[in-house]
Amino acid sequence: MKVTLLVSGLLFLPDSVQSFLSPGVHRAAAMNLPGKTRLTSTSSGAIQPLRRSLQASSSVVKKPASRLMVNLLTATSTFGTSSIIKSLPILGTLVVAGLLAARLPGVIARGWRSYNKEENSVGREYDAWTREKILEHYWGEHIHLGYYTEEDQKAGYLKKNFIGAKYDFIDRMMAFAKLDGQTFKPAKVLDVGCGIGGTTRYIAKKLGTTSQVSGITLSQEQVRRAKELAEEQDVTNAEFQVMDALHMSYPDNSFDLVWACESGEHMPDKKAYVEEMVRVLKPGGTLVIACWCQRDAKAFPLSRLEQKRVDFMCTEWSHPYFISIQDFERLALDTGVMENVRTEDWAKFTLPSWRHSVWVGVFDPFFWMLRPHLWVKILRDAFTLNVFHNAFKDGLMGYGMIYAQKKK
Repeated sequence: MKVTLLVSGLLFLPDSVQSFLSPGVHRAAAMNLPGKTRLTSTSSGAIQPLRRSLQASSSVVKKPASRLMVNLLTATSTFGTSSIIKSLPILGTLVVAGLLAARLPGVIARGWRSYNKEENSVGREYDAWTREKILEHYWGEHIHLGYYTEEDQKAGYLKKNFIGAKYDFIDRMMAFAKLDGQTFKPAKVLDVGCGIGGTTRYIAKKLGTTSQVSGITLSQEQVRRAKELAEEQDVTNAEFQVMDALHMSYPDNSFDLVWACESGEHMPDKKAYVEEMVRVLKPGGTLVIACWCQRDAKAFPLSRLEQKRVDFMCTEWSHPYFISIQDFERLALDTGVMENVRTEDWAKFTLPSWRHSVWVGVFDPFFWMLRPHLWVKILRDAFTLNVFHNAFKDGLMGYGMIYAQKKK
């Protein structure tokens, strides 16, 4: 039976990587991807003899590059040249990932981007991601998770547009904030941790020029890019500044809506984070937060292994620490000026984003493969995305949504 090079690419990967990829591979195999060769899969029983044959051919070759060449030539004679050429992008992705994963098993499991306030580690990392353009290429203007309904997930999350899922998330968060542009149309909005300004501009467009939307971030590069995109899109009612969310220069009672999507994770003082957003919020105004949260350790203490997993998620992506959804609720109430506080956990609706983030790079590999100096970093990020996926799936982490209004 004829199979595509996707199967032969899997032969190069260590078992641990194959185990990680296999669920998505079989989902991808059932899809007709635009502009791509239809992927086909075989049962594991059909793959094993083929794998043993190719590995036997390459066992005498010691250098990885030479061994891969033997495997590639053997696969070509087995499957036919046309299948090899048509599926070459996916082969390259799998081969590069397999080689890097095989060489770095010990290193990759240790976080290397710990939070450091003095060095502005958060701003530094987002500066780098913005300059590299990889995040924007795959994620678009929105550096946050997407929203997948139960119907989306039943149909197969890979069938949903990855960037479209992020817009769906914003729409859902706007509904959570009761931001419909009619009964609630704030004149002044603050986006805390705005990234390259995707949500800031989106809200500005939705509300129209009678509203002013401000975005703040610690990254100079993000502000530069946000301004570029605002000019390109002719969004005149959005502005961007480099500003510390814990020490904002805005006067008290400045904004009708304070919006914070996936910025609280990076805050070294969650109490000060909430209090500062409440300070700049007008009486009667709305605060809405979306944040990765850990399980409530007061009610369900973390085991040593769970704490180790949380520590890795912190030290790899410059997070000082996580708190629970319940902690956020308490912090809002403890200000003494917030009411109508409600929370939800959107973990099940955002869960597919983690692995979908990896698969968009597999289906469209050329952008990152042409940047070999970033391969190790990209592999680390793919590994970390899967760590987060497992943590959210296991209930170790939750996706906190917090809504509150400031008393009049």
